[in-house]
Amino acid sequence: MKKLLALLIVSACVAGCGTAAQKSELWEHDSMYKNWDHLRFSWGGQKTVSQEEAKKSVEEGWWGKEAPVRVQGK
Repeated sequence: MKKLLALLIVSACVAGCGTAAQKSELWEHDSMYKNWDHLRFSWGGQKTVSQEEAKKSVEEGWWGKEAPVRVQGK
């Protein structure tokens, strides 16, 4: 019984991770970063983003699909 329960839990976790990866477009790219500029920006640490970098990221599609933002009220 314990083995069956463990198998069900592992199966649910694997299925959930696979669905999340599919929705994130991870498997549609050959790498995690769009190009070397994206890699350099991501590995550069926290910094203030310039208008030029913001424009470049939008033009080159660094961030994939837009995610809806839900703001919680007070």
